[in-house]
Amino acid sequence: MLGDSEIERYQRHILLREIGGAGQQKLKTARVLIVGMGGLGHPVAQYLAAAGVGTLALLDDDVVALSNLQRQILFTATDIGQPKVDVAAKALRALNPHIKVQALAIRVTQDNAADLFEDYDVVVDACDNFATRLCVNDACFSGQTILVSGAVGRFDGQVATFKAWLKDSDGVPLPCYRSLVPEVPEIEEDCATSGVLGALTGIIGSLQAVEVVKEITGAGESLAGRLLIYDALSAKSRTVKLAWDPQNPNNGEASR
Repeated sequence: MLGDSEIERYQRHILLREIGGAGQQKLKTARVLIVGMGGLGHPVAQYLAAAGVGTLALLDDDVVALSNLQRQILFTATDIGQPKVDVAAKALRALNPHIKVQALAIRVTQDNAADLFEDYDVVVDACDNFATRLCVNDACFSGQTILVSGAVGRFDGQVATFKAWLKDSDGVPLPCYRSLVPEVPEIEEDCATSGVLGALTGIIGSLQAVEVVKEITGAGESLAGRLLIYDALSAKSRTVKLAWDPQNPNNGEASR
């Protein structure tokens, strides 16, 4: 049950009939794992901590660097050289003492992903490379764990939710991340080589946090099967339907 201080803290959520007290209680008992404490992971973690998600796990094996500070807003200059997850966890615990924050200073791999993800209701893909994203996708599909994925380019970003073990109203499997990106591209760009607008990561990460809250509370319409695309330079966004790829190795024709 929510205590008196929690009721006051989350009052603005509780007033929303789509969330209410029941939804806030669901947030309190939810367990969410965030893979990557870079530009996307920070706003996701901050807003989920503020929202009262009961258990937040932060997974990243990197340390804070000076170049992170342009967009990774939980860090300060005095944190350089320290493990990202430790610094972020300390900040989140200070933000909301009602929640539990786990710091996992390890790298997710095909060998450990299934064990890492099995205790969580939602996994957030906030990483910065395709190999890790595909690894996260495969483990979430196998474990039937909701995956909320985000990615950014120089001035654009995208968000999607994957529940690929389910089917749509026509009996067609919902797409997984491999329906969007089948394999690691031969040429892969990242912000270290191409740059990224710092504030853009805040927008996309915040949108991921919104989708996580929706999945936990049941508010609104799930983004599963669709891709939300935002272009910062034109200030335009659109949502497109993602097609199921019958060739993908997770829920393609060969696995049916």
